[in-house]
Amino acid sequence: MITAATIMNRILVLLCALMLGDSNLFAEDHPTLAVGAAAPDFKLPAVDGKNYSLKDFEKSPILVVVFTCNHCPTAQAYEERLKKIAEDYGKRGVSLVAINPNDPNSVRLNELGYTDLSDSFDEMKLRAGDKHYNFPYLYDGDTEEVSKKYGPAATPHAFVFDKERKLRYVGRIDDSERPEYVKKRELRDALDAMLAGREIEVKQTKAFGCSTKWAGKQESVKEYMQQLSTEPVSVELVDAEGLKALRKNDSDKIRLVNFWATWCGPCLGEFPELIEINRMYRHRNFELVTVAANFPDEKQQVLEILQKEQASTKNLLFGSTDKYQMTEAFDQEWNAALPYTILIGSKGEILYQKKGGPFNPLELKKAIVKALTEDRFK
Repeated sequence: MITAATIMNRILVLLCALMLGDSNLFAEDHPTLAVGAAAPDFKLPAVDGKNYSLKDFEKSPILVVVFTCNHCPTAQAYEERLKKIAEDYGKRGVSLVAINPNDPNSVRLNELGYTDLSDSFDEMKLRAGDKHYNFPYLYDGDTEEVSKKYGPAATPHAFVFDKERKLRYVGRIDDSERPEYVKKRELRDALDAMLAGREIEVKQTKAFGCSTKWAGKQESVKEYMQQLSTEPVSVELVDAEGLKALRKNDSDKIRLVNFWATWCGPCLGEFPELIEINRMYRHRNFELVTVAANFPDEKQQVLEILQKEQASTKNLLFGSTDKYQMTEAFDQEWNAALPYTILIGSKGEILYQKKGGPFNPLELKKAIVKALTEDRFK
């Protein structure tokens, strides 16, 4: 029987997916575990190098299983609250474990616009370390067999089990992803009631967040990448005044500028990362501009490389043979070593900079996510 709560839950997930450009809108449906059902067992790897199953939590009178992930902005909004719940209720014998249900190969690049990390196991380890998770973080993305049994509709989605591991509460953590708007804390209320031996007043609520990325969407991702490969690529000449304006950045966007050349091995080596970053964030308040340091009469060679790299972004070529004029116009402190990558804020401030060598992709992504002016959570 499909309850009204289940129907509303699916509607909310659909709306959230539409807002975030979710590629998994029409994924296979896996019903959410019903209140009163037994907890499906699992044996999954965690970021701490261990494997966990229900048996590892058998001494806990209550077990909280939260399905969450790295990339979803709603899931990110609840990280600190989950840590606080683990801390507060861990003192009272409650165990909390998080499971990432997502197939990382079913996530498109434009679905990563609010994160520096996707949902692979290796990236989970980085996220847990960066955010100092105080609970086990498990990976189910390869087979999703456990997740299919629990049926999380969105990330995050909480399941609370009693000592006999019967489901007593399922749904949201609280009623707003923004802490300042929270009025109801159903997960905490459920835990308080169970610890006090009382009946839980609200046993099921709707979950809101990014839909679970069930496997089988790889073909959709391939089609998306094919579509990107057909976007037009061009390059235009720029003079010294144009470079000065580029550095000033009065566009109200976060601007990533990369100076490169066709003969520069490190430049070509990092180019795919640049394109990936552009595809992740370009639908937000962000732009990538590449500047080729070749001679003007090498424009065709520059264009061929850009086309090969599918650089459907703003691409410039300095229109003078005086390379020192180029460096003076853009950055008088630049020693002209390539590659040169700089992230410029909407007020012209330097947010990230790497001269004369490849940039660090993770550090750059973190700087971009932190800097975006329309970021939903600051």
